[in-house]
Amino acid sequence: MTPRRKRLAIIAGVLLALAAATALVLNAFRSNLVFFFTPTQVAAGEAPVQRPFRLGGLVREGSVVRDGVQIRFVVTDTAREVPVSYNGLLPDLFKEGKGVVAQGSLGADGVFVAREVLAKHDENYMPPEAAEALKRAQGHAPQSAPTLVEGKR
Repeated sequence: MTPRRKRLAIIAGVLLALAAATALVLNAFRSNLVFFFTPTQVAAGEAPVQRPFRLGGLVREGSVVRDGVQIRFVVTDTAREVPVSYNGLLPDLFKEGKGVVAQGSLGADGVFVAREVLAKHDENYMPPEAAEALKRAQGHAPQSAPTLVEGKR
């Protein structure tokens, strides 16, 4: 093998290894992305199916039901609502009527199963997307927001 062919083989090997490493990094990055959605976006079918995402909005007044460490509540953006199920301890700032961001996935029954719940003090501490969605929804929201799962209020 000539020295020129050896150099070309080395360069080709390095480029192939670099391409493989780049593909692995991009795949890992894509699988770890968690997007934010509001209840209105979830109800419109914009949220991913069988993939984790963040659901943000307000905890609807009177919706929190505790059964040991199993907690059920409803997240609303004042236009739509999504029921949430969470198994664990809630943060101290978690309160009805306050902002919340839950990370998890939507079940086949329409209930969002949260793996993590982050409580926010008010809209000033929410992600900008959540605060903007709440403002948009409050501009044309009905008095009682429809729940994603019908008959479960």
